[in-house]
Amino acid sequence: MLSFRDAYTLWRSLPFPRGAKSEELAFTHSELAGADEYVTTVIRFVERSVFKPAPVDVLAELEEIMRRIEALRAEVTGEELAVADAQHAYAALLHLVYSGFLGQAPSPN
Repeated sequence: MLSFRDAYTLWRSLPFPRGAKSEELAFTHSELAGADEYVTTVIRFVERSVFKPAPVDVLAELEEIMRRIEALRAEVTGEELAVADAQHAYAALLHLVYSGFLGQAPSPN
Protein backbone atom coordinates (compact mmCIF):
# COMPACT_ATOMS: atom_id res chain seq x y z
CA MET A 1 0.00 0.00 0.00
CA LEU A 2 1.14 3.53 -0.74
CA SER A 3 2.23 5.75 2.10
CA PHE A 4 0.31 8.96 2.69
CA ARG A 5 3.05 11.06 1.08
CA ASP A 6 3.35 8.76 -1.94
CA ALA A 7 -0.42 8.75 -2.45
CA TYR A 8 -0.48 12.54 -2.11
CA THR A 9 2.34 12.96 -4.63
CA LEU A 10 0.63 10.62 -7.10
CA TRP A 11 -2.70 12.43 -6.72
CA ARG A 12 -1.12 15.83 -7.31
CA SER A 13 0.59 14.59 -10.49
CA LEU A 14 -2.45 12.91 -12.07
CA PRO A 15 -4.89 14.69 -14.32
CA PHE A 16 -8.52 14.61 -13.27
CA PRO A 17 -10.31 11.78 -15.13
CA ARG A 18 -12.52 12.73 -18.02
CA GLY A 19 -16.26 12.39 -18.22
CA ALA A 20 -18.33 10.27 -20.58
CA LYS A 21 -21.40 10.53 -22.77
CA SER A 22 -23.31 8.25 -20.45
CA GLU A 23 -25.56 10.26 -18.13
CA GLU A 24 -24.62 8.06 -15.17
CA LEU A 25 -20.87 8.44 -15.74
CA ALA A 26 -21.32 12.18 -16.26
CA PHE A 27 -23.02 12.29 -12.86
CA THR A 28 -20.26 10.28 -11.12
CA HIS A 29 -17.73 12.57 -12.82
CA SER A 30 -19.47 15.58 -11.31
CA GLU A 31 -19.61 14.00 -7.86
CA LEU A 32 -15.96 13.01 -8.12
CA ALA A 33 -15.11 16.65 -8.84
CA GLY A 34 -16.92 17.68 -5.66
CA ALA A 35 -15.07 15.08 -3.61
CA ASP A 36 -11.78 16.16 -5.20
CA GLU A 37 -12.48 19.71 -4.06
CA TYR A 38 -12.91 18.51 -0.46
CA VAL A 39 -9.69 16.52 -0.66
CA THR A 40 -7.83 19.71 -1.57
CA THR A 41 -7.93 20.50 2.16
CA VAL A 42 -5.01 18.06 2.33
CA ILE A 43 -2.84 20.49 0.34
CA ARG A 44 -2.95 23.03 3.20
CA PHE A 45 -1.83 20.30 5.57
CA VAL A 46 1.10 19.19 3.42
CA GLU A 47 2.25 22.69 2.48
CA ARG A 48 1.47 24.63 5.68
CA SER A 49 0.74 22.01 8.39
CA VAL A 50 -2.87 23.22 8.68
CA PHE A 51 -5.01 20.25 9.73
CA LYS A 52 -8.60 21.17 8.96
CA PRO A 53 -10.77 18.31 7.67
CA ALA A 54 -13.60 18.99 5.25
CA PRO A 55 -17.04 19.65 6.77
CA VAL A 56 -18.49 16.47 5.23
CA ASP A 57 -17.72 12.75 5.45
CA VAL A 58 -15.44 12.65 2.42
CA LEU A 59 -14.62 8.97 2.82
CA ALA A 60 -18.29 7.98 2.83
CA GLU A 61 -18.90 10.10 -0.28
CA LEU A 62 -15.99 8.46 -2.09
CA GLU A 63 -17.16 5.00 -1.06
CA GLU A 64 -20.61 5.75 -2.47
CA ILE A 65 -19.14 7.06 -5.72
CA MET A 66 -16.96 3.95 -6.08
CA ARG A 67 -19.93 1.69 -5.35
CA ARG A 68 -22.01 3.37 -8.06
CA ILE A 69 -19.17 3.22 -10.58
CA GLU A 70 -18.70 -0.49 -9.84
CA ALA A 71 -22.40 -1.06 -10.55
CA LEU A 72 -22.17 0.96 -13.78
CA ARG A 73 -19.26 -1.12 -15.06
CA ALA A 74 -21.70 -3.95 -15.89
CA GLU A 75 -23.69 -1.60 -18.13
CA VAL A 76 -20.92 0.03 -20.19
CA THR A 77 -18.38 -1.14 -22.74
CA GLY A 78 -15.43 0.17 -24.69
CA GLU A 79 -14.50 3.77 -24.10
CA GLU A 80 -17.10 4.24 -21.36
CA LEU A 81 -15.68 1.22 -19.50
CA ALA A 82 -12.24 2.84 -19.65
CA VAL A 83 -13.74 6.08 -18.29
CA ALA A 84 -15.47 4.16 -15.49
CA ASP A 85 -12.22 2.42 -14.59
CA ALA A 86 -10.31 5.73 -14.57
CA GLN A 87 -12.95 7.39 -12.39
CA HIS A 88 -12.94 4.45 -9.98
CA ALA A 89 -9.14 4.43 -9.73
CA TYR A 90 -9.10 8.17 -9.09
CA ALA A 91 -11.79 7.86 -6.41
CA ALA A 92 -9.82 5.05 -4.75
CA LEU A 93 -6.69 7.22 -4.77
CA LEU A 94 -8.62 10.13 -3.24
CA HIS A 95 -9.87 7.76 -0.55
CA LEU A 96 -6.31 6.67 0.18
CA VAL A 97 -5.05 10.26 0.32
CA TYR A 98 -7.85 11.47 2.58
CA SER A 99 -7.63 8.45 4.87
CA GLY A 100 -3.91 9.10 5.23
CA PHE A 101 -4.58 12.76 5.93
CA LEU A 102 -7.06 11.92 8.70
CA GLY A 103 -4.45 9.57 10.14
CA GLN A 104 -2.13 12.59 10.53
CA ALA A 105 -4.50 14.32 12.98
CA PRO A 106 -2.65 16.04 15.79
CA SER A 107 -3.06 14.24 19.07
CA PRO A 108 -5.20 16.08 21.61
CA ASN A 109 -3.28 17.60 24.50
